[in-house]
Amino acid sequence: MSEANIKDIVRDKYAAAALRVGAGAGGSCCGTQNALADGVGGSCCGAQAEPAGASAISGNLYGVSETSALPEAAVLASLGCGNPTALAELKPGETVLDLGSGGGIDVLLSARRVGPTGKAYGLDMTDEMLALARDNQRKAGAANVEFLEGEIENIPLPDNSVDVIISNCVINLSADKDRVLREAFRVLKPGGRFAVSDVVTRGHIPEQLRKDVLLWVGCIAGALDEGDYRAKLAAAGFEGVGVEPTRVYRVEDAREFLTGKGLDVDALAAEVDGKFMSAFVRAVKPKAAAKKKA
Repeated sequence: MSEANIKDIVRDKYAAAALRVGAGAGGSCCGTQNALADGVGGSCCGAQAEPAGASAISGNLYGVSETSALPEAAVLASLGCGNPTALAELKPGETVLDLGSGGGIDVLLSARRVGPTGKAYGLDMTDEMLALARDNQRKAGAANVEFLEGEIENIPLPDNSVDVIISNCVINLSADKDRVLREAFRVLKPGGRFAVSDVVTRGHIPEQLRKDVLLWVGCIAGALDEGDYRAKLAAAGFEGVGVEPTRVYRVEDAREFLTGKGLDVDALAAEVDGKFMSAFVRAVKPKAAAKKKA
């Protein structure tokens, strides 16, 4: 499975999700089991959830106090596995970048946290998601927000320009995670923070799951092992790396991931019980990093 193929599939599924939300059909993450198999899903987790449904991955991530002031489409298009804006400890005046910003929920929440003296960027490669996000920005009246078109492997921002990088269940979708992390390091200011929600694994994962294209788009096949995530962040130059589980998925959740994918659900669900988790991954760019280019 090539990097180009993965990007095309991810782009198609996210475009479908954005169009569904735009049409008022809903598009949040992981509610029904067979959406990707049917070719209609677009979320990171491989399903087009009921807007009010709480799934194993995406349920109850945002409080009412956060979502009540947002456009409904931004909430419906939420495709993540965590709430990085609540964990990143954003401060007024900071510049934040959301990698794979989708419908814009985390960008809009970040914009409120950094205030009018700060700036919130969203980066996405899908035209339909960008159109949805910009419409949500307009509805929210967020003047300190800018959505950028591009890929997370090649961030269209200058070196040392961002205080905080967030992301919500997107880095696992990239086939070149080393490049994503190097780019994140490049655009962060010295002392800048990497603070993302992502799906990670612990322990052996059956090879057939790693190779399944539907499960890659569904956050499963592309998820990094916790130790590999730590090692890749360190190799990119980060320090203070931490991986904090926020939800560990049990055998019942695994059945939701796997049903409808043409797999032996009973055997595989038990084999991956407790090995997949949503986690808050954090790291810091050393303050001395600026001296490397001097």
